[in-house]
Amino acid sequence: MPRATWTWTFDLPPGELWPVLADTNRFNEAMGLPPYVLEETPQANGTVLRRGRGKAAGFALEWEEKPYEWTEGRHFAQSREFTRGPFRRFGPVFDLEPIDLGRGKVGSRVSYALEYEPLTLTGRLFGARLAKQAGGIVEKRILEAVAFAKGDRPTWFDLKPPELPAGARERAAALAAEVDRSPYGNGLGQRLADLVLTGMATDLGHIKPRKLARELGVAPRAAIEACLAATRAGLLAMKWDLLCTNCRGAKLTVSALSELPRGAHCPSCNIDYDRDFEKNVELSFAPAPAVRPLAVGGFCLSGPMATPHVRVQVLLQPGETKSASVTLPAGAYRLRTLHPGGFVDIDHDPQQAGGGFPGLRVSATGVEAMPAGPPGTVAFANEAGFEVAALIEDRTWTRDALTAPEAVSLQAFRDLFAEATLRPGDEAGVSHVALLFSDLRGSTALYERIGDAAAFNMVREHFALLAAIVRDHDGAVVKTIGDAVMAAFGDPADAVRAAFEMQRRIADHELVLKLGVHAGPSVMVTLNDRLDYFGSTVNMAARLQGQAEGGDIVLSRAVAEDPAVQPLLAGLSSRKESVLLKGFTDPIGFVRLLPAAAV
Repeated sequence: MPRATWTWTFDLPPGELWPVLADTNRFNEAMGLPPYVLEETPQANGTVLRRGRGKAAGFALEWEEKPYEWTEGRHFAQSREFTRGPFRRFGPVFDLEPIDLGRGKVGSRVSYALEYEPLTLTGRLFGARLAKQAGGIVEKRILEAVAFAKGDRPTWFDLKPPELPAGARERAAALAAEVDRSPYGNGLGQRLADLVLTGMATDLGHIKPRKLARELGVAPRAAIEACLAATRAGLLAMKWDLLCTNCRGAKLTVSALSELPRGAHCPSCNIDYDRDFEKNVELSFAPAPAVRPLAVGGFCLSGPMATPHVRVQVLLQPGETKSASVTLPAGAYRLRTLHPGGFVDIDHDPQQAGGGFPGLRVSATGVEAMPAGPPGTVAFANEAGFEVAALIEDRTWTRDALTAPEAVSLQAFRDLFAEATLRPGDEAGVSHVALLFSDLRGSTALYERIGDAAAFNMVREHFALLAAIVRDHDGAVVKTIGDAVMAAFGDPADAVRAAFEMQRRIADHELVLKLGVHAGPSVMVTLNDRLDYFGSTVNMAARLQGQAEGGDIVLSRAVAEDPAVQPLLAGLSSRKESVLLKGFTDPIGFVRLLPAAAV
């Protein structure tokens, strides 16, 4: 098959170049290729036939999209098989290898090739020229991207501004000012507007606030709050993504929490999957269409960075065996195929069993692990009787995702989207939430001593103080009950820090606060038209608060023994106690932090 090849040498190691140069979706957008969608048709053997159509360089194209092959940090390749257009086959082959630059410095040799097989007379006559033209564009973009990776330029590529609706810039400026007027805008309104107006579509389809925070150089909560404020203002739109548990792509997206179904179907993986609020329900954002409409589809739908948790993926013909040169670090991995066919989980420790990684065999009955080969090589074998894509993936889910429980436990979400609830009768299990309950000691006497109006103002100020402290510690006020507050936190350590701060600052208000903190599993439900928590963890937290005497903090054993909490308690005066609480059969142990420790 004819091939055109380009080679470069860079003074960055492969680990720094791979996430830049393997981002095929971004590169295709930068090259001016149009977005496309795939028609995905399940086959009798469980695999999926993916067909696409589009237009490039003036040619109408139709093709079968074969799965990419890649080894993370080293290699990727793909071939499209066309039924319409100048080529029968066309695709890239990318290789990345380390080179010794001397004095302990490692660089990279990058090789990029375009393989093509003509289909028509045009392809035969002009194939080499077309490949050379495409390669020239790729070279320009590679050099720009590497300069960006080195910090020599502020953006990935030199691109012409996107086409915007009439009045979009003026509209975005007004909305940015509204974001900055919000208590949750954090001064990021204009920067969000600039992203929406000038960013690549690759970065805008699913804006992840934690990733955005790193890019903007701000704290994660600041970016999350700003995105929520921008959604309320109308600059951004909220997207609740139900991620496929295999490919982790957003195969179903809704605009409201109440619209989330209990499961979905992934046409790419040909599987049905369930909803897990803590794992595969993610809140992301996109530009509001009135400011920056995005085309449907992607510029490359199956490249390595589309599923970055996949470390190795190979395409195997019936009866074929292959080996991949890869050294995988210690971790939790899964061996499986792209189509449904079972899986094998591997807990890999290169310090054991000679350091090798098990191979993967695909048969008619599923997937099985083969004995580990020599270190640095993984074997693959296809005995299934049809073409399969086999892969090794990291079982760890990325922490860039803003999950549903994390989002609804933020004060900004509660304040800006109080109407956001689950559908009637729906509920969501949460495996771990930290709940803080507060109450005022002697509030009845306070009303009698200083009068209703003055006491009410003091109580209202106390609510505002506690709410601000909860927000500052990445929590949310779930509700108030009389003089009491119920707050939720994703991390028990944040709840304990908030409790310390509450006791420290409430003394200035001449009030005495009783606090209790507990953490555990709970159920998220819609109650009284708002999101609430239900279950024994809630009951325990409330009962423990009832054991507080005032000025102290009562922690459940689960909270006090949490590894992130224990350093906070070092050197503090405390007392272990136990009590029989209403609704619980056995005595409940807890730790009381004495008032001197909380001040």
